[in-house]
Amino acid sequence: MNMKFFYIIIFLLFSQYSSLKSQVNCTVPLPPVLTSVSVRPETGNVEFTWTASPSSDIAAYLIYEYLNENGVPRGNIIDTIWNPAATTYSYANSSYKYHSTSYVIAAYRLPGIPGLDGCPSPFSNVLNTIFTSAVIDTCNKKITVGWNSYPSSPEKVTGYSILLSVNGAAFSEEQSADPGATSFTFNEFDINADYCYVVRANLEGGTVSTSNKSCISTKMLVPPVWINADYATVNTDNKITLSFSVDPASEITKFQLEKKTGTSASFLVIGNIEEVNHQILFTDNQADIEKINIYRLSAMNSCNVPVTVSNTCSNIVISLERTGDDIDLSWNAYREWLGEVSSYRLFIKTGTGFLEKAELQPVDTAYRILYTDIMYDVSGSDLCFYVSATERNNPYGLTGLSSSQLVCSVPTEVITVPNVFTPNNDLVNDFFRPVLSFTPQNYHLVISDRNGRVLFETRDFHEDWDGSQKGNTKAGGVCLWFLEVTTPSGKKISKTGTITIIKN
Repeated sequence: MNMKFFYIIIFLLFSQYSSLKSQVNCTVPLPPVLTSVSVRPETGNVEFTWTASPSSDIAAYLIYEYLNENGVPRGNIIDTIWNPAATTYSYANSSYKYHSTSYVIAAYRLPGIPGLDGCPSPFSNVLNTIFTSAVIDTCNKKITVGWNSYPSSPEKVTGYSILLSVNGAAFSEEQSADPGATSFTFNEFDINADYCYVVRANLEGGTVSTSNKSCISTKMLVPPVWINADYATVNTDNKITLSFSVDPASEITKFQLEKKTGTSASFLVIGNIEEVNHQILFTDNQADIEKINIYRLSAMNSCNVPVTVSNTCSNIVISLERTGDDIDLSWNAYREWLGEVSSYRLFIKTGTGFLEKAELQPVDTAYRILYTDIMYDVSGSDLCFYVSATERNNPYGLTGLSSSQLVCSVPTEVITVPNVFTPNNDLVNDFFRPVLSFTPQNYHLVISDRNGRVLFETRDFHEDWDGSQKGNTKAGGVCLWFLEVTTPSGKKISKTGTITIIKN
C-alpha cells in the first residue's frame, strides 16, 4: 500500500479524535511503520521492528494486539515502550503456539500542559505472525507443513523457506516455496524420529519473518523384520493347520492371512488374526486337502497396509495308485520353507497304528511298494499311507514339519488252498497250508479223513500240516479240509475242499 495514501486515511479516521485532543494542547503524531513481526523459535518470543514516527516529541511506543471486529479496528495494548529511540521489542506470549496473531504499533506524544493525558498516533500498518502446523499421514508416509501468509507490505515477500530439525539438530533449510504458497508436503520420513518445522518468509529487503516451531513424532509400531511360515500340515481332523512365527522385536499385532488353491490362482484373504506371543496358529476348515493350498501371512500397520509378508507354505498332497501287485505313491514337494527339506518320511498303517516305512531323500516325491512284501503285515480293514517333510537350515533356528493327508486302499483278501502235496521230506511241497494274502483276525483249519476223524487242527495261520496224525505217518490218499477265516475287513469266509497226499 502507498504509505502516503495510508497516512491520509488514518488522518481522516482520527480527525475527530485529534480535535478533542487539541483541547488538551496535544497534537496527534504520525504513526510509525511496523516493518517486521517474527517469532523466535528457540524462545517463542514475538520480535517486533519498526521505523520511528516522523513526528517530534515522541515519548513512547504502544504495542497492540490488533483485532478487527465486524470491520471495526480495535487494539488490545500489550505494552508501552518508554523509549522514543526504540525500534525493536520482544514480547513473551504463548498464543503463537496455537494461532497467528496480528499486531500494530502507535507513537505516543505527551501534551504541552503538564498533568494532562498525552495522545497516541493512529495505528500503524498491520503485520501478523506466521503460524505453522505439521500433520503426519502415516498411512501414506507423508508430512504436510501448512502456514498462513505473511503480508507483502511494507516489504514484499519473495518466497518461503521450510526449515527442518530432526531429533534436536540445528535447523536447516529443507525446501523453498513460492510467495503464494501456504503448504508443502514431504513424501518421505524416517520412523521413530522427532521432526520440527519452522517456516520463514523471505522479504525483499533481505529481512525475514519466522514462524513458530511445529513438532511431530514419527514413532510408529515397529514392524517385523521377518515372518516365518513354519508349516502347513493336515491334522487328524483332515483340516489344514498353519503355524507362523513372528520377529519378537515386532510391535504389530494385526495380521492378514491369504490363500490360493493351485499355483495359477490369485491370493484371497481368508482371515484377519491377532498375534499372541509372536506365534500364530490357524486352522483352515474350508480347505480341500486333496488340492495344493498355498498360504502367506502379512503384518498390517495401523493404516491396514501390509508391511511385512511371510514366505509361502503349502500342504503336501499324496496320491495312491495300484497296478497289480504294485502300490505307487507320489506327492508334491513341500514349498517354500526359508530353510530346506531335510527328508521325506513315509508312514504306513497295516493294522492298528502308523509305522515309518521309509526315509527318503529331499528330491524324492514318489515311492513304490510291492503288496506281497507287506501282505502278512496287513491286519486292519484298510491299508493307509501318509508322507511328512522335515525342515533344516532355517535362518531363525526353527524346524518345520508338514504331513500330507491320508491315502488308503482296501487290503487284498485272497485265499489260495493247494489240492495236493508230497510229504516225503525232499524239501519240495512237503507241507500243506492255505495261502492268505493277509493276516486274519480269526483262523480255524480242520483236516479229517473220509471217516470224519480229525487228523489236524489249528488256529494259527502260520502252522503247516506235515500229513501225519499225532506224529504217526499218514498213508497217501484224499483228505477233507475245512477253513474258517475272518479277514482284516471283517468279512467271515468259510471254505471246504480236499487235499490229495502223494507219497513216493
